[in-house]
Amino acid sequence: MIIRPGIVLGGRYRLEEHIASGGMGEVWRAHDESVDRKVAVKILLSSLHDDPGFVERFRAEARAMATIDHPGVVQIYDFNTDPAMGTYLVMQYVEGEALSRTLSRVRRLTAARTMALVAQAADALHAVHLVDVIHRDVKPGNLLVRRDGTLVLTDFGIARSAGAATLTAPGSVVGTAAYISPEVAMGERATPQSDVYALGVVAYQCLAGRRPFDGGSAMEIATRHVRELPPPLPRDVPRPAGEVVDRAMAKKAADRYPNAAAFAEDARRVAVLLGATGPLRAA
Repeated sequence: MIIRPGIVLGGRYRLEEHIASGGMGEVWRAHDESVDRKVAVKILLSSLHDDPGFVERFRAEARAMATIDHPGVVQIYDFNTDPAMGTYLVMQYVEGEALSRTLSRVRRLTAARTMALVAQAADALHAVHLVDVIHRDVKPGNLLVRRDGTLVLTDFGIARSAGAATLTAPGSVVGTAAYISPEVAMGERATPQSDVYALGVVAYQCLAGRRPFDGGSAMEIATRHVRELPPPLPRDVPRPAGEVVDRAMAKKAADRYPNAAAFAEDARRVAVLLGATGPLRAA
């Protein structure tokens, strides 16, 4: 069945507008007619329904995510299966701009703003890690920034940008190559420190106006994360901000921040040092 506006899932979620497509599903803005609110609905590709192991793993993660009450983590409302459309996830609809879109417009952010956003993102990651969920795809496109400067972490493994260079393993999503940690690039299991590394790459991109490793195939990019040091940050980046990025992007997981909470506190300290005026915590 073709997904189109007007379709109602589960007798309550009326699809209104297509938002994004990716290798694992489609994202739609929808209206929850039971409680009269706007929501985001992610519909799994029909091919994934044939893998009951994948669906059950994602269902378990959705249940864990639904227990999180953190302003920086997108809320999970429902996870169900429609007889006609298949498996879908219902999430909070966030009014904001993806950090990727901001960067495409302005290219670089100030060090103070970068550290303030990274502190919020790391706080959100810590809340996720506390329920034993690894995001596995931290990147600017999955960080939504509201007009008031508060940040929300979203997209837990279903939808991803069309045309993005990604690496996949049977039954799981490893991540986007440009932000992949060295250990995951080598086929090891993702850990909280893998998310810390990816967020470090995001911080690098905000400060430098470019990703540390880019160009070529996904495998070539991933290999560079394993073997090469990132190019130096621009000279106008304050040393404290650079030190935060260096630690987050350490090749060995043991050399990174021990957890996302420690990353958040260091980024917040540097943001204050640099005179950040925006939110340092999610509201």
